[in-house]
Amino acid sequence: MTEQSEGERLYILGHPVAHSKSPVMYNALYERLGLPWTYALADYAELDDARVFLDAREFLSVNITTPYKPLAFQAATRKAATAQLAQGANVLVRKDDQLIGFNTDGDGCVKFLELAGVTFKGKRVVVCGTGPTALSILHACAIAGADVLLLLSRDKERAHSVLDAYLERFGKLANATIDFPAIKEGHRSFREAYTKPTFKFGSYTTSTGALGSADIVINATPVGMKPDDPAPFDTGLLRPGQVVMDAVYASGRTKLVADALQAGCKAAYNGGGMLVAQAVASALIVSDIAEVKIPYSEAELFNLMADAAGFDCPRA
Repeated sequence: MTEQSEGERLYILGHPVAHSKSPVMYNALYERLGLPWTYALADYAELDDARVFLDAREFLSVNITTPYKPLAFQAATRKAATAQLAQGANVLVRKDDQLIGFNTDGDGCVKFLELAGVTFKGKRVVVCGTGPTALSILHACAIAGADVLLLLSRDKERAHSVLDAYLERFGKLANATIDFPAIKEGHRSFREAYTKPTFKFGSYTTSTGALGSADIVINATPVGMKPDDPAPFDTGLLRPGQVVMDAVYASGRTKLVADALQAGCKAAYNGGGMLVAQAVASALIVSDIAEVKIPYSEAELFNLMADAAGFDCPRA
């Protein structure tokens, strides 16, 4: 582990994470704020080593990426609804003797796409994947107003079981708590996001028509992290007018993004902008719990962190 300066310690936990832009983004913010906080990599190839790291709790906060979101969810002693629904946490914050888990994947994805001019109200959205990232994005799209949400996987039955379990958790939370109101025009309340959209499942081979008719297609799988990775599905199904989002950013322009642009899609983005929007959400969560004031708007934070990372993405 890298030697830390005095002050709070914050990390990105995963494997591999050498490519991560998170340290440069967060450290730029903390330097601007004059905080003695240091953000570093926690790269562990073995699950047991990652578990020991989390159990030690020698940090203020940890951002979590593949493959340790389920582990972080287990480690959390308190879990926000976003983490409960996704069954995975990508943010852990230590508060006294508690470890609070959140999931900002979906919030980051939707906020970035909305920043880029994409609207979800009344749209048909396909989300590829069945892990915590996919479920977090599925939920955020439902909140943002999507009418039809289709969860796709290589295995149709896997998608079916994951979606059923997600909807069961969602229903219990929606009916057991006071409804959280919509946070912006065109979005839904928490309960409306459960009752209003139509949720469906399928596979890349059995739902080809849905892929072709979707307004927005989002890849929430790790496929694309390596430069020679294929697209997660047959990109010959893409058509002009669609918006394509790939949560992966590690290899630059992924095969999915390249093929989407070649197919004439309205827009195609890799995960750089989503990562920045997630970082903004995470920074605000941590500062709130740590009782540290950030004197910048979300737009200013986005631009600061995107510039630090050097991402070529729309600015706020």
